[in-house]
Amino acid sequence: MLRFGVFLAPFHALNENPTLLFERDLELIMLLDRLGYDEAWIGEHHSGGFETIAAPEVFIAAAARETRRIRLGTGVKSLPYVHPFMVADAMVQLDHMTRGRAMFGVGPGALPSDATQMGIDPRRTRRMMNESLDVIIPLLEGERVSARTDWFTLDNAKLQHASFTRPRMEMAVTTIRSPAGALLAGRHGLGLLSLGGHSDEALAAYAHNWGIYEEAAAAHGRVADRALFRIAVQMHIADTREQAMEDVRFGIDAWGGYARDVLPNQTVPKGVTDTRTFIVESGRGIIGTPDDAIREIERMQAGTGGFGVVLFMCHDWADRDATNRSYELFARHVVPHFQGQFTPRQASYDEAAERQPEFRAAAMEGVAAAKAEYEDKRKQKTG
Repeated sequence: MLRFGVFLAPFHALNENPTLLFERDLELIMLLDRLGYDEAWIGEHHSGGFETIAAPEVFIAAAARETRRIRLGTGVKSLPYVHPFMVADAMVQLDHMTRGRAMFGVGPGALPSDATQMGIDPRRTRRMMNESLDVIIPLLEGERVSARTDWFTLDNAKLQHASFTRPRMEMAVTTIRSPAGALLAGRHGLGLLSLGGHSDEALAAYAHNWGIYEEAAAAHGRVADRALFRIAVQMHIADTREQAMEDVRFGIDAWGGYARDVLPNQTVPKGVTDTRTFIVESGRGIIGTPDDAIREIERMQAGTGGFGVVLFMCHDWADRDATNRSYELFARHVVPHFQGQFTPRQASYDEAAERQPEFRAAAMEGVAAAKAEYEDKRKQKTG
């Protein structure tokens, strides 16, 4: 059954109070928990100004105390930035503090400007991520590990706590278009977290990367499970397409500027000034109604061969009220469509409607019989 969640990078315009943004993001996770979303992935960024969370595990620890059932993942922890022993130790602690609701997403780091400030060559980060993951997984599973690279050393290292989730928490590797993430995830049997949109080109890349994932998994004796395949989508929905288009006037151009000027993959190309029109015409996002979201998700399923989770990319395209309304509409109308919650209710309605004359006649006969019985008893008492 298809599951649903969000990917909270987050994206916030530069003219907002960062203290209040942290609080607002926390309140959003609380809302999503009440609405029944399955999971939320929290990003890590250290530069660029727009993506404001530096320590996803800190945010997750706070969110876990305010929620009941939603699962919370690092989306992602940038492995080249920290010694892998420290990462593993922190994630095991988070596994315990969330009682197993934490998930561990990993990546090389999204912004070259982050790595550069730490003296890390962005061209080395994928290799560093692989080296880090090679030791983190056995550490999480309680093994002793020794390793030496040009940036970290482990000497017979073992975590002092066993994982709360056995053998370890669920993990995923981020990918956009490169096959590197698919190869790594397949080798270790981890989930695949895809952030490249839902255009025809993106869907073709996902399908290709999933094939690479299956090959890598098979080569290492693992079974590829599409339930662990996640795709994140830019989206805003409202009651009508016209309302959705009007809603996103609020902040889509500010987001488009960041995507154009800072993000290395340039989601919005140079020269684009009308982000709203570009998003609609290029198929880079969904701006419309719940029915539009259903249609596009079904197209995504067909174009990729299937996946397990749709992630709503969090942003401030619309103001807070319209954004929360978008998440609510999705939970009310899109999620139950894919989870089979409408079908039994409709079947029950149709059966009751078809047999209404029969049921109505029986009800009227029952009323008439009750009246007759009452009259008989009254006559007996007064007779």
